[in-house]
Amino acid sequence: MKTTITRLGLVLVFLLVLVPPAGAAPSLANLTPLGGILEGCVGGNLPSQARIALCVPENWNGSLILYAHGYVGPGGVPKIPLEQLELDGVGSPKLVGDLGYAFAVTSYRRNGLAVRDGVADLLDLLEAFQRYAVETGRPEADRVYVVGVSEGGLIATLAAEQHPDVFSGALACCGPVGDFKRQMALFGDFRVVFDYFYPDILLPYGGDAFHVPDELVRDAPQIIARGREALTERTEITRQLIDVTKLIIDDQDPDTIASSFTEVIVYSLYSTNDAIEVLGGIPYNNTQPYWRYYGSDDDIRLNREIARFQADPAALAMMDSSAFSTNGRLAVPLVTLHTTRDPVVPYWHMLLYQLKTLGSGSWYNHTNIAIDRYGHCYFTAAEVVFAFGMLVFQATGTWPQITDETLPTAELRDEYAALQRRYLPSRIPVLLNRTQ
Repeated sequence: MKTTITRLGLVLVFLLVLVPPAGAAPSLANLTPLGGILEGCVGGNLPSQARIALCVPENWNGSLILYAHGYVGPGGVPKIPLEQLELDGVGSPKLVGDLGYAFAVTSYRRNGLAVRDGVADLLDLLEAFQRYAVETGRPEADRVYVVGVSEGGLIATLAAEQHPDVFSGALACCGPVGDFKRQMALFGDFRVVFDYFYPDILLPYGGDAFHVPDELVRDAPQIIARGREALTERTEITRQLIDVTKLIIDDQDPDTIASSFTEVIVYSLYSTNDAIEVLGGIPYNNTQPYWRYYGSDDDIRLNREIARFQADPAALAMMDSSAFSTNGRLAVPLVTLHTTRDPVVPYWHMLLYQLKTLGSGSWYNHTNIAIDRYGHCYFTAAEVVFAFGMLVFQATGTWPQITDETLPTAELRDEYAALQRRYLPSRIPVLLNRTQ
């Protein structure tokens, strides 16, 4: 069974237990036992207001996985998105704990667009874990891996690029690692084209693509539902919308038109104002002479009447900075895992990142695993475990011990074996035995 491990959009989640108020760095005095999916872990707060959970299995092998979660809608008190920690019905802490790895996760210091501070939050999380390990009579972690999904995939990649002295490697799943500015343009393009073809859905609430009124955010669920109905009823207009925006859908499943629309438009409604605040202005520019739209029944009219926006220089500079933009310079292994038909963070990010690593001369440290499937961050446990195994192998020369308890169904074990045959060189036959 495939499981989505993160979704862009407004995510309202709550910790299973209360955690103490933010204050000093976590110590034995203010860490609290957690329950539910974080059973066996302890939680607390960092001075930055970020929540954390620290998990150490009894069979700890001395290595640590820091988890960089995906996007959580802006506003509210930062909380760890628990639903993102579940994969094929198993919590990530238990899954990696069974493999012998410790696990730590942070909420980040803010909800919303958290990339700018995400790497610093991971470093704070690592410091907290190392302190906790010492205080509980354990050695500090000797190897530290970062695993990130969606927004967290970008954070994990930036961490690997910027701190190879700290992190042994990273696994970035479905992250916008190729070109963050182009990712923001994708959201902007979709919104302005949607408003052109469907002016009766969002525009009556006032504002525009980059001035989203509170009423629109408040009524977003009902508005999105009306948008989905319009897509179904106005088939010829919907065809043009898809052709112009290049919206990624599953050609074999018409229902994915509505689901792709929902996932992309959700970002525009809930996150645009926050992105403008974080980036320092409008992060989108379609006023250039070459910025033209094609694929409608009347492209001349489309380009004459579509809304145009001028980006703020501060926002462009921020997106080009090392806070958001990868450079492809890798001194430690990076494994990327991506579905080929991702409607939110398209697969072209992988191709662009591969070009960056070629340009930097560090292509040998990057391995991309492509999963031929529709969906954003839609992976099975076998795929994630294999990708992590590939990361560990590249960092250490050894493969994690994968047993039938790790992949409890025949379907998962078959998927895992197929990935081994596809990605592992034939000169390493011992790795084809999952238990070695």
